[in-house]
Amino acid sequence: MPALKIRRNPWPATTSSLFKQKDSEMKKTFVLNHPKIKYPRLIEGVKHDLRKYLKRERRKTLPDWADFWDFDCRFGDSETESKRIHLSELDECINEAEKRQLTSFYVEVLAKPACRAKKSNAGDGRPAPDLPKLKTFGGS
Repeated sequence: MPALKIRRNPWPATTSSLFKQKDSEMKKTFVLNHPKIKYPRLIEGVKHDLRKYLKRERRKTLPDWADFWDFDCRFGDSETESKRIHLSELDECINEAEKRQLTSFYVEVLAKPACRAKKSNAGDGRPAPDLPKLKTFGGS
C-alpha cells in the first residue's frame, strides 16, 4: 500500500487562519516572496485578507451607545516605522508598496465602536453663503 501524500497549503503566511490574534485587532507583517506565487497575486491576497477582516468586524454587534465600527490603522515597511493612516488610505498604501516592490510590510487595523458626532451648521462660526435668487419656471 503506497504512503499517502500530504498536501501542504501553498499559500504563504498571509492567510489569517494561520495566526491566532485577539478578537478585534489585526497586527501583521505580510511577507511577499513565495517561490510559486507571483507578486501581484500576493498583493491581491493581502487586500483580500484585509477586506475579509473588515467585513467580519463590521458584522459584529455594536454596543448600545455606538453607531458604527471605527478602525485605527497603521502602515509601514516594518512595525517600528509604521505611521497612522485613515482606513480609506490603506489600499493606496498597499499599491504604493507594490510599486516599490517591497518584500514585506506591516499593517495594523484595530476595530473600536464609535459614535457619530452631530454636525451643527449654526455653531460653526461661518457665515451663510450669499446665493443669487433663481427665477421660477412657469410663473411670475
